[in-house]
Amino acid sequence: MSRTPALDEVTWRSGELEVTALPGVGCRLHRVRAFGIDVLRTPDTPQRHREEPFFWGAYVMAPWTNRADPLPVSIAGRRVDLAPNFPDGTAIHGLVAERAWERTGEATFRTAPPPGAWPWALEVTAAIELVGATLRLEYRLTNLADGPMPGGVGLHPWFRRPIEVALSAASVHADNGAASSEHVPPDGRFELQGGPLPEGLDATWLDVEPPRIALRWPLLGLAARLTLDAGDAPVHVAVASPADPEAVAIEPVTHRPWALRRLANGEPGAMRLLAPGEFQKLVLTLDFSRGEDPRTHLAAEERVWLDR
Repeated sequence: MSRTPALDEVTWRSGELEVTALPGVGCRLHRVRAFGIDVLRTPDTPQRHREEPFFWGAYVMAPWTNRADPLPVSIAGRRVDLAPNFPDGTAIHGLVAERAWERTGEATFRTAPPPGAWPWALEVTAAIELVGATLRLEYRLTNLADGPMPGGVGLHPWFRRPIEVALSAASVHADNGAASSEHVPPDGRFELQGGPLPEGLDATWLDVEPPRIALRWPLLGLAARLTLDAGDAPVHVAVASPADPEAVAIEPVTHRPWALRRLANGEPGAMRLLAPGEFQKLVLTLDFSRGEDPRTHLAAEERVWLDR
């Protein structure tokens, strides 16, 4: 009889932050509190993460993010045949969001996909660091196979509403549910310049530059600057604002939606092919602040960018 890993909670604290992760179910962040305020959609009991794994906290997506076709496809000389795991019939958000992760240090973890689910050997690692009001998260996907492997990584946080969001991007993949979605200018409802998100968004902002996002919880007097680093890969940000009033998803990722299909078809924005031993990283740094104007921690040029 297989044993379901226990939902042990691991918590770290600094003077201003409290972070709780669940290594037994995706090493996901169950709770992030800044200055005593919860910023994630945290369920009443950790068991809800198992029951509804895609709708709580913040979880890692690898070796791909967003949707993929659950159809056999040949990539780099190997056959990829993914199983659907979402009501729309797609294979979504990778293979490690529900896996048990092994703790390798005080705040470091690692895991791998289920046997046979991916035709390459790989490892995904996480490192969590709290310093004052700053939370740093580093995720790495490493190719352990003897040939090139497609790979991407992302984080899927559900941030509590009401929240205001600002970011700057070159264009927008307007519909994450459609592989052939048109790339449009970030105008109209896709213009995220510091206000509430329009309801019903499910899109990806491409080539975010500078690679950072400004977040603000106006009723809580709380703000955060989310800085992103994916090494040589571009940084894209998927955003979903469903009708559910509780939370919005703001997901930094290293490739565009439907990236396996893009790679097979030679289209732009596909997953990278990682050489044996090569890794794809994604580093997220959240700097929180409080005050009468919680954006005062931003540099002058960033305040102009947020307030324009």
